[in-house]
Amino acid sequence: MFFYPILFEPNLHPVVWGGNQLRPYKGLEATAEPIGESWEVSAVPTSTSIISNGAWKGRDLISVIDEHPEEILGKSVNEQYDGKLPLLVKFIDAKKDLSIQVHPNDEMAMREHGKMGKSEMWYIIKADAGAHLYAGFKQRITPYEYQHRVADGTITQVLARHPVKAGDVFYLPAGRVHAICGGILLAEVQQSSDVTYRIFDYNRPGMDGKPRELHTELAAKALDYHVEKNYRTEYIETDNRAVQIIDSPYFDVRVMEITAPFHRNLIKYDSFIISMCIEGDCRIKVRSTGDEITLREGSSTLIPAVIADYDVIPLGGKTRMLDAFIDNKDRSLARMVTRFLHVTRQ
Repeated sequence: MFFYPILFEPNLHPVVWGGNQLRPYKGLEATAEPIGESWEVSAVPTSTSIISNGAWKGRDLISVIDEHPEEILGKSVNEQYDGKLPLLVKFIDAKKDLSIQVHPNDEMAMREHGKMGKSEMWYIIKADAGAHLYAGFKQRITPYEYQHRVADGTITQVLARHPVKAGDVFYLPAGRVHAICGGILLAEVQQSSDVTYRIFDYNRPGMDGKPRELHTELAAKALDYHVEKNYRTEYIETDNRAVQIIDSPYFDVRVMEITAPFHRNLIKYDSFIISMCIEGDCRIKVRSTGDEITLREGSSTLIPAVIADYDVIPLGGKTRMLDAFIDNKDRSLARMVTRFLHVTRQ
């Protein structure tokens, strides 16, 4: 079987808080419809990605993975996640503030919904002057105070408010209260889940003109009230190098800005690679097969684990990429250390 970097049809989601940047960003004709999310690579059954290139053109991603789980996902990922793609990546355009929300962890999401939990990260692509977001509490509150502040609309007063600019990164583990606010375009990497608990939505109607559902009680069970000193992820960006910006139990994310051909050999991770093209078109060439794709700004590709040794060639002088995958190399090392300690203590 011939494996290749997979591209996808646009998968755009209109929402009440959405803007008008995503269609032009993806090279599509602009419309007045408020598009809030582009689900770039999705194996969520309610909105699955459709392949747009190669032998699987027109097929849905879930069915193709079902036929070739080890080759696409990687042997370790296939075993750990029972043949399911564990990540969902999006571009998000917030013209208006999103609801104040929280996501459940794996245990709660499985218990309440039979689904995966939802930890996620944000990479800010563009932000208007004065744009900000909420992530975490700025002060310790009690569950009683939470209920009271949701009821009287003052919940934002106890949230940590962060001014943002392009390149900023935030990690949102399950349980952390958060909200993207107006004037922000970002890339999101998350666990493959569509479970969100809305805490407060400014009493506004949804696309159908009716009030959007709130999940105050479920959110109360999911919330982590712990206060952190710094919610922003700090990193030093280096040209022509893949810089790790997130190393979590659920995904590894790296950013790179390159001005010359760049070799990426990620076979050792035994994982699929999702590459999001943040800025500038590029070409991806697989070393084992010679197969090539052009990855346009505002689009993404899933590179099967079996061919995760490739070159990225900028086409306009510079390209910026965001890579997401499962770091099985670190996990394998951790298992080896655990086994060694167990044996030496015998």
